[in-house]
Amino acid sequence: MTYKFEKLEVWKLAIKFNALAYNIAEKLPDHERFNLNSQLRRASTSIALNIAEGSTGQTNPEQLRFLSFAIRSHIEVVACIRLIQERNYMDSNVELLNRFEDLGSELFAKLNAFKRAIS
Repeated sequence: MTYKFEKLEVWKLAIKFNALAYNIAEKLPDHERFNLNSQLRRASTSIALNIAEGSTGQTNPEQLRFLSFAIRSHIEVVACIRLIQERNYMDSNVELLNRFEDLGSELFAKLNAFKRAIS
């Protein structure tokens, strides 16, 4: 059985974004395990979960609410990345961060476009 959210391009993109977030989290220092590591994983996971939860059996206003949660989680991920950059934790992984930034920009645009299409 395939669920509605599994067909959504924005959900598929959120899954890729989440995988990259986990990649970044694994490279953080051990002392960030319960702070930035955990927060980055949870916030990036929340994006995909909110897209999925809002997609099935919801009214348009309800789906918009869940998309708003996904967008807020995305902003939280961006804030985590900025803290990681500020602390120079990923200086040796600039290429990974660049891929993450590019994918994140695309995801943010698609989340907003999806939200506009529903409203």
